[in-house]
Amino acid sequence: MDRPLPKLGNPGNTIEVLQKYKFNFQKKYGQNFLIDTHVLDKIIDAAQIGPDDFVVEIGPGIGTMTQYLAYAAREVCAIEIDRNLIPILQDTLSGYDNITILNEDILKMDLNALAREKNHGKPIKIVANLPYYITTPIIMELFEQQVPLDSITVMVQKEVAVRMQAGPGTKDYGALSLAVQFYSNPQIVAYVSPNCFMPRPKVGSAVIWLKRYTKIPVEVADEKLMFRLIRASFNQRRKTLVNALTNSSDLPYTKEQVIRVVEMCGLKPAIRGEALELSDFARLSNIFSG
Repeated sequence: MDRPLPKLGNPGNTIEVLQKYKFNFQKKYGQNFLIDTHVLDKIIDAAQIGPDDFVVEIGPGIGTMTQYLAYAAREVCAIEIDRNLIPILQDTLSGYDNITILNEDILKMDLNALAREKNHGKPIKIVANLPYYITTPIIMELFEQQVPLDSITVMVQKEVAVRMQAGPGTKDYGALSLAVQFYSNPQIVAYVSPNCFMPRPKVGSAVIWLKRYTKIPVEVADEKLMFRLIRASFNQRRKTLVNALTNSSDLPYTKEQVIRVVEMCGLKPAIRGEALELSDFARLSNIFSG
């Protein structure tokens, strides 16, 4: 079957669909629908969607991006939590024979089973325009659950994208930067104005492409311990690394133990956590756990 060209990126068509169904935006789901064809094209290009790909879209809304994905990919699974949008999606996507629509909460789904069923367990590509309050939990859940991922291409609040990509010594660098960079190589591919959405959000957005590493870039014996050290370092980011780790209720080490391990890593006791790279935290963690 020939797939129709996507048409929902046009604001007039989006308004027509919303009026037809008398759709009311749900604040609790943080719904903002894209109405800019240039941004949609950029997302498809950034995600490197091709005719062999199985794509999972989280939060399809009324199906704007889904049409673009279905036009480019082999198959798309669109996962939408708002059941009021399901009849709209069944209408706007009726011309495509390669889309499955699921009314589910992504945080409660078994994506490993979906990848086995739809993609023979091979890595899947995820594309999402997520409500900003739930962005980080969803991304971290996807990484931590060891879902077979090729990449995640996601629209997020601009400040969050900048934090994901930030490096040591910058004000935006923190626990989120290190968590994302442990699993993937993050690249901001587009900044998106509030005017590109309906309704218009109060903040600017960015599209970030997270290319999953096939091999984690550091060797770490205890990932959970490493992330406890990272969180403790940034919970009190103005304190020295030694004081931040010693004061953390999440860690059992004395000040003397912390100083000894920090010095064994070749770091000065007066250093702050924000100056450490991922490899430094991995080394700290390996010495503590050893």
